[in-house]
Amino acid sequence: MPPFAMSTGKSKDFKKSIKYLFRAFKPYRWAVILAMALAMIGTVLSVVGPLLLNRMMEILLVDSGVDFSLLTRLGIILVVMYAVSFLFSYFESYIMGIVASRIAENFRRQILKKINHLPLAYFDRNMYGDILSRMTNDVNLIGQTLCDTLSNFIASMTMIIGIPVMMFTISWELTLFSMIEIPLALLVIFLLVKFSQKYFVKQQKYLGDINSHIEEIYSAHNVVKVFNGEAKAASEFDVINKDLRTSAKRSRYLSSLMMPSIDVVGNLIYAGVCVFGAYLAISNNNLLFVASIITFLTYIKLFHQPMAQLGSVFSSLQSSAAASERVMEFLSESDEPADMKDKKIRKVKGRVEFDHVSFGYTPERTIINDFSFVAEPGQNIAIVGPTGAGKTTLVNLLMRFYEIGSGDIRIDGVSIKDMKRSYVRSLFGMVLQDTWLFEGTVRENLKFGNPLATDEQMIEDCKMANVHHFITTLPGNYDMVLKEDSMVSQGQKQLLTIARAMIQNSPMLILDEATSSVDTRTEVLIQNAMEKLTEGRTSFVIAHRLSTIRNADQIIVMNNGDIVEVGNHDELMKKQGFYFNLYSSQFDEQETEKKTKKGTKKIANKE
Repeated sequence: MPPFAMSTGKSKDFKKSIKYLFRAFKPYRWAVILAMALAMIGTVLSVVGPLLLNRMMEILLVDSGVDFSLLTRLGIILVVMYAVSFLFSYFESYIMGIVASRIAENFRRQILKKINHLPLAYFDRNMYGDILSRMTNDVNLIGQTLCDTLSNFIASMTMIIGIPVMMFTISWELTLFSMIEIPLALLVIFLLVKFSQKYFVKQQKYLGDINSHIEEIYSAHNVVKVFNGEAKAASEFDVINKDLRTSAKRSRYLSSLMMPSIDVVGNLIYAGVCVFGAYLAISNNNLLFVASIITFLTYIKLFHQPMAQLGSVFSSLQSSAAASERVMEFLSESDEPADMKDKKIRKVKGRVEFDHVSFGYTPERTIINDFSFVAEPGQNIAIVGPTGAGKTTLVNLLMRFYEIGSGDIRIDGVSIKDMKRSYVRSLFGMVLQDTWLFEGTVRENLKFGNPLATDEQMIEDCKMANVHHFITTLPGNYDMVLKEDSMVSQGQKQLLTIARAMIQNSPMLILDEATSSVDTRTEVLIQNAMEKLTEGRTSFVIAHRLSTIRNADQIIVMNNGDIVEVGNHDELMKKQGFYFNLYSSQFDEQETEKKTKKGTKKIANKE
């Protein structure tokens, strides 16, 4: 069980999130130490400045005359101190800026690496938009605020320690009175952090939800328009947006109370110091003490600055901790079980054996029940059945996208559990019902599974897949860059993915509704190409159009996770069982469709 479950909008452990956050600095600890040293030295120089000003005022107030040479030297020293303080602060900010960008880069690398090691079951139960939000919004927030927060915290703590030391050299009575501000300010910060943290967590969660919604609606905007779902999509967006607005408003309202609250405390202390200082000046009857009082008031104002800054630091830290919690939740998810063995098949023949395989996505619901079957080398195996029968699940188990519950799957006598997942998947060329092409040239997409393939081999396979002519009509031919807005139809994309599987040249094939997005004529051409492609290769074909798998060597008929029939087309038709009913129903639908089209044409001709 991971230490953090997926976010529900409630803070799990603020301290744990902060610790995790600051562990990110470990690879850059020396750069951070240098930056902090620069920040401390720069802050110390700025703290010492008013003390020099106090000395200069004392020189001006003495009765014996003004020592202009000493005054000039002190002025030059003061200017140099402030200039050095500025340079140190600048270099500290520069170093921390680099560290911030490196930390954000590392978080993104970790998330990307984690994505590649998570089981597919994780993506089945989580929204893609939320995962993207963690990689973008949450990581950006950490990078933007964390380093500034640390720098401000070091500077604030240096001033909180250094200023009272300087104040003690002026008046211990006023210093003790001024220190009342520290516990009062810390109390305000503690109370506001305690009540506002949950809203910062909710704010990051709802930000992920709204990104998920936008990603989902945008990627399916055609479907939304076809079904007039704009109003519903907008309504759902408004609900999530309202939750985001409410949590953001409350978190900002509570965090914005810090500065005014600390200002009130600081102003009350300042007023008290003025009154108390005036009383001490009158009591001492000392003109030089007036200069000390002015310097002390300067320190009071300076002291108020880090106290107020400390409130801002904790406010920013809350946002960073909330983002850190979401990143930590994701990175602490359980990986796919590691491959313990690395067996390989010396010469792949393609004999695939399912031995009493059982599987369920959840323990309560079994999808595949005690499935046993043997595919001999070079056979073309068709898997058919109604929706939800377990056809695609069977292929997912074969590819080790999911681990089987019980039983075994063996390729040429070697259990797939004894092979690495990457090796198992390299044995299969795969064409899915959902086409997937990335942004890149046509050539890069085609050679994705086999980068070492020659252009001659690529063109030959494209001709076999009947897609070469289409590619030559594109601007740039094989060098055209495919994008989301490229005018390429779904059927043409499917042809490209089929050609990609051919170029991969794997010893076995999996075709999951590979011809579902092409027209009838192209389907016939692809079937002819597939017959050539599958020669000598074991292939598994999932098909709903039963007319396309009539020549299969074996047809597995599935229903509710069970094999109900096995045989070739002629054998199954003679049995007049489940397959016969499926095939006949499709044939009847096709005949009805043809009659309807003919009737429509006759009516049109009469008119």
